Amino acid sequence: MKSGSNGTYEQGSSRPEPRPGPLVPPVPGLAGPRSAVVAGLGGSVPATVVSNDDLAAVLDTDDEWIRRRTGIGHRRVIAPGQSTGDLAVEAARNALASAGLERAGAVVLATSTPDRLCPATAPHVASRLGLGPVPAFDVQAVCTGFVYALAAGAGLVSLGVADSVLVIGADTFSTILDPADRATRVVFGDGAGAVVLRAGDAAEPGALLGFSLGSDGGEADLIEIPAGGSRQRSTGLPTKTEDTFFTMRGQAVFAQAVRRMAQSVEEIAALAGWPPGEIDSFVLHQANARILTSVARRLGLPAERFASNIAALGNTVAASIPLALTDCAASGALRPGQRVVLTGFGGGLTWGSTALVWPGLRPLRTELPGSGGEPPLTSGAGAVPR
Repeated sequence: MKSGSNGTYEQGSSRPEPRPGPLVPPVPGLAGPRSAVVAGLGGSVPATVVSNDDLAAVLDTDDEWIRRRTGIGHRRVIAPGQSTGDLAVEAARNALASAGLERAGAVVLATSTPDRLCPATAPHVASRLGLGPVPAFDVQAVCTGFVYALAAGAGLVSLGVADSVLVIGADTFSTILDPADRATRVVFGDGAGAVVLRAGDAAEPGALLGFSLGSDGGEADLIEIPAGGSRQRSTGLPTKTEDTFFTMRGQAVFAQAVRRMAQSVEEIAALAGWPPGEIDSFVLHQANARILTSVARRLGLPAERFASNIAALGNTVAASIPLALTDCAASGALRPGQRVVLTGFGGGLTWGSTALVWPGLRPLRTELPGSGGEPPLTSGAGAVPR
């Protein structure tokens, strides 16, 4: 099949030569009638705001140090008794309202902080939404989780399992951080974002045009929680308190994130048939402002094309991409007809990208009950015209 200007392929023509990397071609029948199309978008964040000054009061840090190293000024955290599922339900309701729908035919939830270790959180989210006995399952790929969940949701649509799918990214990393660890507490916040995928045609705006996905389990120890899994539990040895918290080897993760996300962007751009310089907006995982700048530099592209809301929300893990989409669409930084690439990188290691032409959506975002005020939202540098 031949690459077209909108990232589709002409039926009956030959495929392009294989490219390096784990490319996943567009959903079956890309030129046919059943592709996954983004039809709704929503988010939810807790109301409790934790500023850099709040952290400086209990940690050896200050506002200038945090902003210089991460670009973060505030982050949100859940209140006692709230959970990942609570955020996921609210984000899903907002996405359904954005799509003008009351229900969806399946739920895929990307999270590394489920409400319980067992069972999965997605079925409970589906039940709370009143969706009935629909397929519902969790995806665990840490900060790449939302992209992986989109691929799973697109597969459900393309195979006819469901005509519409709620794809949610939700995490509450405030529950798994060491309270005394400056390196992680300044980075992470809680939140959820969701999209509705519906069955549609690959040529229409919002259609997911394919996926580039990858992993490297040889680097699993760069991002991990050492305790709690079967490997640690099977030893029968006492659990060290420090092993129950999230850990990250920051410098090594930084280098991997820049290299893998830049590579993934190049792969999905090639698959879609879009020269990187002709892509309007890149919505990458919001891990660190310096990572976003470094990826832009590595690709030789203007930093202004890389959306960023990390200053207001921090790294919200699987929620970061859909929350950035929600905020940028609401601010007008994303406009209908623009070419958009979504790219994630996270523990596993995992990484992945997808591409779409941005549709006209009315995104919704709300806050759950809590305390604290709303700092200014810096909704992405956003897209610029080609």
